[in-house]
Amino acid sequence: MSVSSDLLTRAMQLNLLTLPPRVPARNAPAPPDADAGQPVPDVRVPRFRGDDYCDEIVAMRRSFVEDFARTRLHHTRWCSFDPHVARGNCEHFVGVAQVPLGIAGPLRVNGEHAQGDFLVPLATSEGTLVASYNRGMQVLNACGGVKCTVVADAMQRAPVFVLQDARRGRELVEFVRANFDLLARMAETTSNVARLIEIETYAANKFVFLRFNFYTGDAAGQNMVTKATYAACQWLVRHFDGIERYYLEGNLATDKKASSINSLRTRGKRVTAEAIIKRELMHKRLHAWPEQLAYHNQVANVGAYLSGCVSNGLHTANAITAISIATGQDVANVAESSAAIVHTELTAAGDLYMSVTIPSLIVATFGGGTGLPTQRECLEIMGCYGKGQVLKFAEIVAGTVLAGELSLACAISASEWVSSHERMGRNRGEDKTVHRTTGAHAAGGSRRSPERPQAAEVNGNGNGRASTRTTGTRAASPGNGNGKGNRRDASDDRADRRSPERPVAAAVNGHARGNGHANGGTRRAGP
Repeated sequence: MSVSSDLLTRAMQLNLLTLPPRVPARNAPAPPDADAGQPVPDVRVPRFRGDDYCDEIVAMRRSFVEDFARTRLHHTRWCSFDPHVARGNCEHFVGVAQVPLGIAGPLRVNGEHAQGDFLVPLATSEGTLVASYNRGMQVLNACGGVKCTVVADAMQRAPVFVLQDARRGRELVEFVRANFDLLARMAETTSNVARLIEIETYAANKFVFLRFNFYTGDAAGQNMVTKATYAACQWLVRHFDGIERYYLEGNLATDKKASSINSLRTRGKRVTAEAIIKRELMHKRLHAWPEQLAYHNQVANVGAYLSGCVSNGLHTANAITAISIATGQDVANVAESSAAIVHTELTAAGDLYMSVTIPSLIVATFGGGTGLPTQRECLEIMGCYGKGQVLKFAEIVAGTVLAGELSLACAISASEWVSSHERMGRNRGEDKTVHRTTGAHAAGGSRRSPERPQAAEVNGNGNGRASTRTTGTRAASPGNGNGKGNRRDASDDRADRRSPERPVAAAVNGHARGNGHANGGTRRAGP
């Protein structure tokens, strides 16, 4: 690999590095004498057996990726936090994937746990998405807000037991019901939070499926319930004769899959958001009448039935995915979380009653990826980080989903769906990598302080490239083309001063021209 010799020497001296052999780049032609029957070369991503998040190994992995893929990592290598922060969240760390973050709202939520006005962070690359949710929120606010209610809360693990015949399976079901308290005691010894609520039993052939339902506090809880269920299963194997084998998951929990059983029995939080949208306001702001939307929903339900959907929502996954990325949720849970039951009807006054029930919303405000720096900040925007906040968070998510369902349904009914995307969301493949910036961590060398993560850069005509650190300012001064940036001091403009805890990178990007003067203007970065 093309890594600096001093880093390689240090790694070898420490004897902590597992290095892959030098291999041809991806898609490179095979040697003439290569035998097609030979095994694939043992290519491995570099890693330390010890500290796998230090600067040296992160730099080596980046170099390995660039050599193997024949590309340059200009942006993914940026990192505003110490790589060690990602320990337990991401292996083989090389950088970050920067997803655009927009803010919708505020949204007035009249919940049991979320009460007040909330800004909602949405991480997305889909044009019009933030604008659509923002539009729906404005209309809901004008009608008094959205009423949200969490009606159930449980996380599952569903082991399957193999027995000699169906009769012995029936006896196992009876044994489980008779010994629920003992099973609960065994399961709950593995966690200070997990609490066994119920064990559902399903028998088929000579198999018995047990669907364990746990309360998991402010964590999503999949790992928590896996450990707890394992302890209960081990107790069962020791105390019930005739179990030939068992599997800790028999696919009845439908982890990361949409299913009818989740819609009926709940997985995660079961939450409903509802509102009454005033007739005249709806037509004025959303250009559709309540009768249009109610009939549209009836027709769409036929389509959902014909297609075999377990959800009749229009795009519940959009809000849940964007919020999940922003707040450090397990995004794969959108597979089941996005299932929704949408209902509309006309009131006696001719207004529109609209509600959405999300039967399997899996969210967390503690543990997992919620503690990562930007994800924690997004939760803090809503006042939802930490323990005791998960039901509040679930209500805000449900309210956001209803805002999006209302906005999109009206756009379709009013025949404005295409025009809005043409105006705001059409991104026809223009190159957005022209303006490139780098920081200290981008070089893979020295570690950057989390308080000052980025440096301003001036790009000239190729021979004038220099970095200038800004202090308390949003943007750097234009470059002079000779490789020196004009430093702007914070005292020059106190109105533009930023807190040292929230520094911002700025760059001036110029095109190759004459004496190298930057002609791209000053590019601002940050909020």
